[in-house]
Amino acid sequence: MGRLFGTDGVRGVANEDLTAQRAFLIGQAAAVVLTGAVKHKPIIHIGKDTRISSDMLEMALAAGITSAGADVMLAGFIPTPAVSNLARERADAGIVVSASHNSYEFNGIKIFNSEGRKLPDALEDEIEALAATDIPLKTHGDIGHIRQDKNAVERYIEYLLACSMPDLSCLRVAVDCANGAASVTAKKLFSMLNAKDLRIIHNVPNGRNINDRCGSTYLESLRKTVADGGYDIGIAFDGDADRCLCVDHTGKVTDGDRIMAICARQEHERGHLPHNTFVSTVMSNLGLRVWAEENGLRTVSAPVGDRYVLEEMQKSGYLMGGEQSGHVIFLRHSPAGDGQLTALKLLSAMSETGKSLAELTSDIPQYPQTLINVAVTPGQRGALASNQALAEAVKAAEEALGANGRVLVRPSGTEPLIRVMVEGKDRVEVRRLAEAVADVIKKT
Repeated sequence: MGRLFGTDGVRGVANEDLTAQRAFLIGQAAAVVLTGAVKHKPIIHIGKDTRISSDMLEMALAAGITSAGADVMLAGFIPTPAVSNLARERADAGIVVSASHNSYEFNGIKIFNSEGRKLPDALEDEIEALAATDIPLKTHGDIGHIRQDKNAVERYIEYLLACSMPDLSCLRVAVDCANGAASVTAKKLFSMLNAKDLRIIHNVPNGRNINDRCGSTYLESLRKTVADGGYDIGIAFDGDADRCLCVDHTGKVTDGDRIMAICARQEHERGHLPHNTFVSTVMSNLGLRVWAEENGLRTVSAPVGDRYVLEEMQKSGYLMGGEQSGHVIFLRHSPAGDGQLTALKLLSAMSETGKSLAELTSDIPQYPQTLINVAVTPGQRGALASNQALAEAVKAAEEALGANGRVLVRPSGTEPLIRVMVEGKDRVEVRRLAEAVADVIKKT
């Protein structure tokens, strides 16, 4: 079948790269690999986002899982981190049908183990290898059952409020659900926090409008809502609500780096930041590291991908980490990045300090950073590692920046793209150098 798993599970265009047949085989293999050692009838929870293809892939997964002898609990439309919690609390594994921030024609399969953690590469490889074989099918009474989990959303909201329940009585809040999974949870959740005013937008999914000019990948709609309505903060989720970005009352974007800084300061004050350290990624802005050092904190860098952030946290005993894109993990509560939990933590910092989001971010520097995505074919992507012209372009850019900047070229783990990121103190130079490196890739 070729390599299936990327940095965040399996992903591709529905019925082109990711077919129902392929989902069936992945469901079978996952059931065998993840539940083979249990002594009881294994249970796997399945949740999904609001894409038109999610029902199809959910049913294919369920068929594959039950054919291998495991039971399935269907949680329906629900955020990805909720499935992580379900796997921890009452199942042997969890699977999410979602392509996160991608447009509706894409879909994906994310798998969690019984601890609610995304799978390591070795286990994904085992599932992938098994999916390419003829897996023995169960018969008679050994076939699994499929049931509906009718209270999954309510239990998830209860869990979130147990983690953090900020008083929003002095705040006016706007929330963008990206026409995705947060559409079934956000209004219920934030309505329970006594906000002075609450506005929920893009919460009417139709299968095709997920992430469509809305949500964390397109903040213009939320910025306009905040400006026109005089809101104190705008909160945006992506399609499966595992990430969160914000805009302050002036319309300025607060990305994952700055959200992490605010939350790290709060967790540190509460004694929940071991070693005064939190984990970021190689894509995080240099300003985050500068801010941490100035405030007696430290950042540790991990590869891009929230599961790699989690691996670094687990390895060294850290309790908080995340990505510039808005995935933030509070390991004290959950091993999964959770956009709505992140929002609650950020709102808690605002309500407890009495400061606006703009005030909370005012001391966090942000170096000019340019990110260019270059579309490539699989053949081009593989050849770039040994491309001499690209190596020379990167070296030239690094020499031009010196100690005050950096260059990062990496393949996307979820899309057919090469990402070129250049960062430094001079915005014009950063843009020029990024375009120079990207041009070399385009000519390859």
